[in-house]
Amino acid sequence: MVQSPTYIVRATIGTPLRTLLMSMDTSNDTAWIPCTDCSSTVFDNAKSTTFHTLGCQALQCKQVPNPSCNATTNTCVFNMTYGGSTIAVNLSQDTTALATDSVPGYTFGCVQQTTGNSVPPQGLLGLGRAPEDQSTPLLKNPRKSSLYFVNLIGIRVGNRIVDIPPSAIAFNTTTGAGTITDSGCQRDDSRNIQYMLHNVPIVAPTITLMFAGMNVTLPEDNLLIHSTASSITCLAMASAPDNMNSVLNVIANMQQQNHRILFDVPNLRLGVSRELCS
Repeated sequence: MVQSPTYIVRATIGTPLRTLLMSMDTSNDTAWIPCTDCSSTVFDNAKSTTFHTLGCQALQCKQVPNPSCNATTNTCVFNMTYGGSTIAVNLSQDTTALATDSVPGYTFGCVQQTTGNSVPPQGLLGLGRAPEDQSTPLLKNPRKSSLYFVNLIGIRVGNRIVDIPPSAIAFNTTTGAGTITDSGCQRDDSRNIQYMLHNVPIVAPTITLMFAGMNVTLPEDNLLIHSTASSITCLAMASAPDNMNSVLNVIANMQQQNHRILFDVPNLRLGVSRELCS
């Protein structure tokens, strides 16, 4: 029996499964578990075949408090306080499950050292709404009812908002115009190259898509296509073709790469968070 003033959640982690009674905290964004080398080990990560630590370049390493890099092991580590205690943590991933819902590659902190007595004995399940958890409404357009429309309200290049006529991005149920997300829309190699420069140094600014309720900032990987056969680099965007779909703005395959896209159809929400998918 775990003696704790907080709500307790039964969870499993690792392969083979290890059952834990974790404290639930909806005001905390981080989950952690006492692991091997910790004085109160409840999870022997060395025995899990699906466990691995995350490297210093992992995107998740930028999202934890006070991150640093263990240069010897190239492992992302961080320190944080909880209550009156401090903990030293290796950022890790393993398979976890709540009831029958299994989550492979779940990111959590593998606690290596603690100071103080306020750390939950079998770990903490942080369920706070992290800053990167963003969503925007999914819109219904009766003229194109099978498509996922979102309300794009602006575009920022670097720190400058682009001067775009409102009619170019407006959602319109009469004409069927607006912005859709389409993971099946890929680059068209038959399109003519209109602007091309050779051997010119490129410093690409970020582009931020501004939606109702959230902004999504795209780095260079989502914006440029680098030729493997030459020094040519192409912008991964094009004007709409002159056909029946020319009223549509499409957030296509290239822009969605390395993002986790959640289509919450019952609640009419689209969620987006950055994730390294390779």
